Amino acid sequence: MTAMNPNAKNRIRFAGAIALALFFLSSGIIEAARLPAAADHSVSVSSQSKKKKAAKKKARPAKSAKPEGLPARIPFTATDQDAAAIPNIPDARFWADSEKEYLRALPQARGPWLILSTGGSDGAFGAGLLNGWTKAGTRPEFTLVTGTSTGALIAPFAFLGPKYDDALHDAYTTIGAIDIFEVGGKGESFLDTWPLRDLIAKRVTPDLIQAIAAEHARGRKLFITTTNLDAGRPVVWDIGAIAADGGDRAVALVRKVMLASISIPGAFPPVLIDVEANGRKFQEMHVDGGLGAQFYVAPDSMLVSTSTASLRASDIYVIANMKLGSDFEITERNTLGILGRTVATAIRIVIRNAIDRVYETAKRNNIGFYLAFVDQSFSAPARGPFDTDYMKTLYEAGFAKGSGPDPFLREPPDFSDQPRKAAR
Repeated sequence: MTAMNPNAKNRIRFAGAIALALFFLSSGIIEAARLPAAADHSVSVSSQSKKKKAAKKKARPAKSAKPEGLPARIPFTATDQDAAAIPNIPDARFWADSEKEYLRALPQARGPWLILSTGGSDGAFGAGLLNGWTKAGTRPEFTLVTGTSTGALIAPFAFLGPKYDDALHDAYTTIGAIDIFEVGGKGESFLDTWPLRDLIAKRVTPDLIQAIAAEHARGRKLFITTTNLDAGRPVVWDIGAIAADGGDRAVALVRKVMLASISIPGAFPPVLIDVEANGRKFQEMHVDGGLGAQFYVAPDSMLVSTSTASLRASDIYVIANMKLGSDFEITERNTLGILGRTVATAIRIVIRNAIDRVYETAKRNNIGFYLAFVDQSFSAPARGPFDTDYMKTLYEAGFAKGSGPDPFLREPPDFSDQPRKAAR
């Protein structure tokens, strides 16, 4: 075979990375706004974000005059990966597709579960709904909370209950794109997420970790998902088990896991996590939990129609931080427009199918099923990714739904006859 021109190879790699980034960005960022044109690396931000820009520039890590190459990774084998563990915290995580490990990690008590999906800036909906639910006075204490991607940022506050409602409100109404990323990666992504890393460090405090550990001691569970790229498998992190280890190490690891869960591959840099196996130390590469599934309830093998496995839940509440219906829109005739529209459609189909599977599993197990998602009628404009004004408006919409008389559906909606209208 004729060798491919190096420039052609680079173009293919670049196109593939763009497509992958778009796939995950579409779960929240593309839904809010089109990606900036390649020739224009500016990012539209709210007026509040613009006011922060000067301060952010001062806080920005210093860059060397000449870009440095990324350090080589320590090599390890598949056998090492199978045996890898977090030093001194053997129960820190488990494979998301392992029934045996999953059943061992579940809370022993039967109770309500809260499942928080991906969605980028649309996580403002879930934050608002939870706080509105508190106002309604009907929000239960969950025995299990799981979070994926933006759901991972909501999950710790949702797990700890109404006394953390103010923190949850601030997490989605006081930030903008400038608090999440900076254009210009370092060889492993198009964007740099040092602002998000710093933001997580401010929000995930030692006191918060101690509070999670206390609830873990009561038998409650908090799970956050990531994807281990080296193994090619989804991972569930038992945040309570990590918090129970205590100290600075626990705080640092929880922060890393939360950052990894929302690290969109190709767009955001991956997160390297220290592990040990067979007397060797090395690092695993973890990225967005949404690569495996848009939300996490149980291993796929337990959700298929032929499964006889039972779940220890009295009720399952799924909050989908996105619209589930389809809006008519004439697709722009360019690469980004076509890719963006394609993957946004694909994600809606994937999450609808996942919701159906959870609903059928709940029925088989006599478990109550509850679903909330962004109303199809919501049409607030967004001026770019993580637009503060957009998130505030969506938060208020979620709050109104949560504080209303019946914020959840008892079964998946039927979209076959859904009225459609052209997007403005």
